[in-house]
Amino acid sequence: TLPKALGELGFDARVITPYHRCIKDKYADSVEHLFDFNVKLGWRNQYCGIERLVLDGVCIYLVDNEFYYGDKIYKGGGEEGEQYAFFCRAVLDALPNLDFTPEIMHCNDWHTAMLPLLAKTQYRGGMQENLKWLLTIHNIAYQGKFGFDYVQDLLSVDEKYYSPEFMELDGCANFLKAGCVFADRINTVSPTYSEEIKTAYFGEGLEGILRARSGELCGIINGIDVKTFNPHTDEAIPAKYDKGHLGGKAKCKAELQEKMGLEVKADAPLFAMVTRMTEQKGFDLVQRMLDELMSYNDMQFMLLGSGDEKYESFMREAESRYPGRLCAYIGYNESLAHSVYAGSDFYLMPSRFEPCGLSQMIAMRYGSVPIVRETGGLKDSVMPYNQFTGEGTGFSFADFNAHEMKDAVMSALDCYRKPEVMAGLIRSAMEADFSFRKSAEEYARLYICLL
Repeated sequence: TLPKALGELGFDARVITPYHRCIKDKYADSVEHLFDFNVKLGWRNQYCGIERLVLDGVCIYLVDNEFYYGDKIYKGGGEEGEQYAFFCRAVLDALPNLDFTPEIMHCNDWHTAMLPLLAKTQYRGGMQENLKWLLTIHNIAYQGKFGFDYVQDLLSVDEKYYSPEFMELDGCANFLKAGCVFADRINTVSPTYSEEIKTAYFGEGLEGILRARSGELCGIINGIDVKTFNPHTDEAIPAKYDKGHLGGKAKCKAELQEKMGLEVKADAPLFAMVTRMTEQKGFDLVQRMLDELMSYNDMQFMLLGSGDEKYESFMREAESRYPGRLCAYIGYNESLAHSVYAGSDFYLMPSRFEPCGLSQMIAMRYGSVPIVRETGGLKDSVMPYNQFTGEGTGFSFADFNAHEMKDAVMSALDCYRKPEVMAGLIRSAMEADFSFRKSAEEYARLYICLL
């Protein structure tokens, strides 16, 4: 979505990404082969094909290799390290031969964070050395940590860079740290997260280098595809609606209740989560407070997600204790997710940390009022309701604390019983602009600073 939005601003923004099996299965007939060559990866000599796909007006270059990308996307561990070491080397070797010469390379997460180090140390004299490099950190908890011998075997990095000054952290070669050192600029996916990761609590060991480079670090909140997530046109929901005509939302709620085995009750406040069931997402707070919340006899709760077995088991057991009031769909269903956003009254997202978060934006787009913890992109995207001015798009709580979460839910329930207040909250939430156009304009300014 970002390249499409940048194109509307006059940028020639192209994508280069692995040609994963799931892409090949869907788009193989639309792909054009440009060229192929062999990539030297330590002692390995691997085939690399460069294919081109034009999708929604965006030119996408696909790096083809069946050994690395013919199976699942994320292999984990050393296999994943080799996947993306290959990808980094393939990108750098392919660049001079493309039908396009970029000025800026925008890298994302540890998987591509080695690119600026390699370009500036192993490609001196080539066009790669003259490129400007932006690194976006989507989640600092994932850093690409590998043994020095392993990285040396794959990428032949000069041993002088295996030091705390460059890419060493906790006795490992750290791909994300290398990117933080060698990229010309760094950004994260929300302004609050860019400040949080400069602290020991959130920085995962990289807070030192990020504080040192705070002048080159900023936060730009993500957007969502507002064409895909649009209750006025969404074919995945049972009835369409907009902020001025909410009758369709009431029908979506009734059909969701019936479909998921909840009591069909228009005046029962329906709280929902569409989430990975992990500690990061605040599920231990939900586990701690669920029974107290469900003691309010008219409250309903709907979960769509999967994750840690202990949380899945807890939700299955809770479903059996609250028949007709609580539903736990363990798994993921894209169409059902749209129905949950459209049919719920409130959307609960009590994350321990959240670099950006998209679910709260999607929920607001569908008029499901968010209840969030004030962290990362949740703090930046949800304006807390002010009972004196009537302003706000949701509810929030500051500390990662189960009782504070409960208080926020109680505030939401209080507003639910005031139809005029609730209608205003829904309208404000649906009016919030989370299009990628705003993000693209901020990235455009960042790119211009790089040149």
